[in-house]
Amino acid sequence: MACHAVDKKLVGPAYTDVAAKYAGQKDAVDKLAVKVVKGGAGVWGPVPMPANTAVSDAEAKQLVQWILTQKK
Repeated sequence: MACHAVDKKLVGPAYTDVAAKYAGQKDAVDKLAVKVVKGGAGVWGPVPMPANTAVSDAEAKQLVQWILTQKK
């Protein structure tokens, strides 16, 4: 994982920080899965997250579900 790590910030936020930020949000999986596939900017600072067009919507949702289980 070049841009993210489970427990520390690299280029992007730690997965534990993402899980904490979106904990309890019912639409988090769908919202974040779109960001995985299409990319995004501005939520975690000035560095944009590039699109991951090789990742399917189903794969993105599976990945996000795992990210949201990471705890500090």
